[in-house]
Amino acid sequence: MTESNHRENLAQVLERHPNVLNNPNRRELIQAAVDNKEALISANGALATWTPPESTGRSPKDTYIVRRPESEGNIDWDSPNNIPMTPETFDMLAEDALKSLFHEPRLYVTDRVVGSDTACALPVRTVSDQALAALFTDNMFRPVPQDIERSVFAQRGFTLLAAPYNKLNRARYEGRLRKLPDGRTSNMAVAMDFDRMLGVVYGSAYGGSVKKLIFTVMNYILPGEGILPLHCSANEGPEGTCALLLGLSGTGKTTLSADPRRALLGDDEHGWSDNGIANFENGCYAKLINLRVDKEPEIWNAILHEAHYLDHGAIFENAMMYPDGTFDLDDDRLTPNSRASYPLAFLNNIKLSSRSVHPKTILFLTADANGVLPPVSRLTPEQAMLWFLMGYTSKLAGTETGIVDPVSTFSRFFGEPFMPRNPDVYARMLGACMQKHSTQVYLVNTGWSGGPYGVGARMDINLTREIVQAALTGQLKEIEYVEDTTFHIMVPKQCPGVPSEVLFPKNTWPDKAAYDTRARKLASDFCAHFDKAYGDKNIAPAVAMQCPGK
Repeated sequence: MTESNHRENLAQVLERHPNVLNNPNRRELIQAAVDNKEALISANGALATWTPPESTGRSPKDTYIVRRPESEGNIDWDSPNNIPMTPETFDMLAEDALKSLFHEPRLYVTDRVVGSDTACALPVRTVSDQALAALFTDNMFRPVPQDIERSVFAQRGFTLLAAPYNKLNRARYEGRLRKLPDGRTSNMAVAMDFDRMLGVVYGSAYGGSVKKLIFTVMNYILPGEGILPLHCSANEGPEGTCALLLGLSGTGKTTLSADPRRALLGDDEHGWSDNGIANFENGCYAKLINLRVDKEPEIWNAILHEAHYLDHGAIFENAMMYPDGTFDLDDDRLTPNSRASYPLAFLNNIKLSSRSVHPKTILFLTADANGVLPPVSRLTPEQAMLWFLMGYTSKLAGTETGIVDPVSTFSRFFGEPFMPRNPDVYARMLGACMQKHSTQVYLVNTGWSGGPYGVGARMDINLTREIVQAALTGQLKEIEYVEDTTFHIMVPKQCPGVPSEVLFPKNTWPDKAAYDTRARKLASDFCAHFDKAYGDKNIAPAVAMQCPGK
């Protein structure tokens, strides 16, 4: 079945179906979600929903990219997250999605865009049988601007078919979809066809499946138009300067980007074009576990403010709610990945346009539990491209004896599952943008000092805030730097508000030999991962030689 067949069949489904709600307003979607028993109204007016166990998070092993001759050379098929699907299987999937949607009692169609810069905004049409899925797109994607015809994607919009609670016929997909540990064929699939601009979410009720499918599409199509997609948060200072913060979970990205002195553009996905920085999103999809009003007051107030339910529309997903409608955000019995979807407008300190100028400062955040990286270092363009490729942080894993050792974790571009193109493309684009706009990148370690986890202590958040402030205000530009030859980074001799001895991690270790051993071990982890992931990926030699340990 060709693209035109799919779109013609969709048009027929929407024409023949007796109950299609075309772009219902927000209050209508909220009411429909309640009437259909898709969600309950909480005590503060937000909606609460609970998904099946297999839908409490993304399902990366069930997420596919259609492999076609016209585009397969653009995609890194060696990346574990780029799982190919044959065009024939995708045709079956799209056909089944259309059939199942046609037999549902009602359909919801939303037309939104992804991207706050009209020049490169992607029109997205979502068709689903679930009002809550439609409301999710209203929260997360942006209204269609009046001048959408200006977009390079105006005639190349994306269509998403979402059947969150339907399940595939296992026998029909035998040999086409993955085998589960129990030997059965999976009955869910999240698939995207970049060439036909069509996606299907079948059997996954996790809101993130919709969000991340669309953003993966953006991360694929934007480089083709000379635009660098970035998995990052962005904010703007009172003087109009823009900063980007990139970092994996646990590095402090959300906390540090929510600066009361700076207006937030967005917290997850942005594009860097000739016009500057533009947020993809209309909303946020925040983790809820252990959320605290004193640590994250903006998020807390956004989701837990009291309002009539028709005026609220924040969606709590898989959070513990008591019979009186109140939430216990510390309870992880359902999942540690409870989430809330809400519009950016629910936050106080935001820039409504979600756009800004070219960034002068970029922060790469890492939580190094080895305790060997300095709290701040400056990166040359080549070094920045290397650390961008690596996307390093640490995770903690317990051993049988109770000793906890850091595990080096690498996620290319700080968002590996959602960056499908060949890695040299994103890295080259970052280097070009840095040089064109005189952008400085700093590596900020929010992890351990004085020793590894279990010996040293977590970096004081107040010191980290001083470092971030110094970087964003240009106070680190004229300071003298010393090269760390193991990690190929430039370490400042001083930083306002930070004791000088803290800037050089070896000084904080009582056992200097132990520091050297741990540093060499981390550098060897970098080398091993680089050689495995990028050894034959056309990475420029000047970038490759910046890999720690080389």
